Order: sequence, then C-alpha cells, then structure tokens
Amino acid sequence: MAKTQKRHIGDIGEEIVCRYLRNRGYSIVERNYWKPWGEIDIIARNGSTVSFIEVKSVSRELSGRGLSRGTVRPEENMHPGKVKRLHRTIQTYLGDSYASEGIEWRLDLACVYLDFKTLQAKVEMLENISI
Repeated sequence: MAKTQKRHIGDIGEEIVCRYLRNRGYSIVERNYWKPWGEIDIIARNGSTVSFIEVKSVSRELSGRGLSRGTVRPEENMHPGKVKRLHRTIQTYLGDSYASEGIEWRLDLACVYLDFKTLQAKVEMLENISI
C-alpha cells in the first residue's frame, strides 16, 4: 500500500528530529512504539532522562517570519485526548522496559517546519509538555 502524503511528510519530520536529537547528545532508543491505544514517535535518552517525543510536521511554505498565512502550527494538533493516549502508551512502555527502575522521563513535542522549495527544515522542541 502506498504511503499517503501526510505519512510521507511525517516520516521526513521524524527523521529530521532524530538527527536533531543525535546532534544534541541524545541516543535514539526506539521509533514508532505502537500499542492499540497509541503510538510514540520517538523514544530517546539523554543522560538519565528518557524523552518520549511526539513529532508534528508541517510542510507549508515558510516566510522569513514563520508560517505562511492560514497554516496551522504543529502544536495546535496536540490536543488533550492525544496527550492522554500518549501518557497511557508511555506508562505501558515504562512498565515493559523499566519495570524495576525508577526512571526519570518526560513528554516532549518536536515541531518540524518543512520548506520543500528551499530544502530547509526548522525544529522547535517543547520539553516536558502537559495539557
């Protein structure tokens, strides 16, 4: 089955975020951890902290000052229901992977702005989010 354009853009955004994280000293533990009740795009570790990262990408044309008119900012797609599903999935992952450890963790949001005309991308990390 062919990937949708939205899935293709999401895959590009996730790859960019993985490179971004590695350049900042993170190690990528897992990608696309999936359970029937939710998916975690990227699980990364930096020191003793495990970051569960939701990636939201937009591919509209960028102007010098940000998004073009009418474009939804990636963080606007992070609603309370999504956060609730992510927390449930995170708890499952922690129970499966770190059952005997007290682990420090957080939920981060990576906003990726893609400009296919100039072949540039911008990543904004919002750490330890909650809604």
